[in-house]
Amino acid sequence: MPGQSTGRPVAAAPPSMSVAPAPAVPPRTTPVRRSRVPRLGGYALLLPATLPIAVGLGYPLVVQLIRSFQEYGLAQQFGRAAEWVGIDNYVALLTDGYVWTVIARSVAFCLANAALTMAIGMALAVLMSRVGRAARITLQVAMLLAWGTPVLATMTVWQWLFDSQYGVINWLLAEPFGMSGMRYHSWLIEPLSFYGVATVIVVWMSVPFVVFTVYAGLLQVPGETLEAAQLDGASEWKRFWLVVIPMVRPVLFVVALLQIIWDLRVFTQIYVLQRAGAPTRETHLLGTYIYSLAKEFSMAGAMATIMLVLTLALTAFYIRRMLREEEL
Repeated sequence: MPGQSTGRPVAAAPPSMSVAPAPAVPPRTTPVRRSRVPRLGGYALLLPATLPIAVGLGYPLVVQLIRSFQEYGLAQQFGRAAEWVGIDNYVALLTDGYVWTVIARSVAFCLANAALTMAIGMALAVLMSRVGRAARITLQVAMLLAWGTPVLATMTVWQWLFDSQYGVINWLLAEPFGMSGMRYHSWLIEPLSFYGVATVIVVWMSVPFVVFTVYAGLLQVPGETLEAAQLDGASEWKRFWLVVIPMVRPVLFVVALLQIIWDLRVFTQIYVLQRAGAPTRETHLLGTYIYSLAKEFSMAGAMATIMLVLTLALTAFYIRRMLREEEL
């Protein structure tokens, strides 16, 4: 009934207790195993291109190296067994004073032509980037014609130009410039004038590659960077040397490396000029000298190996710089 007690004790309510949250358990992480399949897949994709290059370049190089340690001539071409002579071929070549003369002559010709080609090519590339559209297209067409003409056809034209009797060069020097002594001058008999003619031809045929490559690099230089340098007060000359050249330096390294390699092993231009009447012994470079040893395959192989080592030695500096640039 209301107002009456039931006689049972009433339980007190338990005090409120704050329950601490359970510590967060970090999710269980399993070590991620990097699959080697993509890496192996990349090598597999390179295999179809690498294998033919390795066979096409590696096999002749190995055969050349082996034959350079043998006595291998015309007799061995008809079945006679080659005799192993060790390093005798290298000793015979490296103790010959004429070989060192050819090496020094080739290195000097290579460095002079590479430097001249780079200087003219860079100047024309900068000019191409500054002139108008019509002049730029004219320069590009002229460069393409000079670059795309076959070497033998080009050499025929240059021989006509420097011909001692009917050459245009001799006529220009004798008539308009009054140098009568140059009217029937032979450019190929004297070694100094021979290398002058060879330098003109080699540089003329090599400049287009440098022009197009450097011009492509110049197009990648941001205009905003040049504008900021101009606003900071840098002159045009400083903008070129302090902004443009550092940005296209990797391109210049590659082009200079290729030029050194190509100019060191130049053959066709020198050989054709020699066949036109030049003294061969006084005008030999490494390429033509190796060709003159064609009857002695072992000596030619040894000389070609020496040329390969010399090429690697000359290009080691540039290769080291290129690798350093890639690491940065």
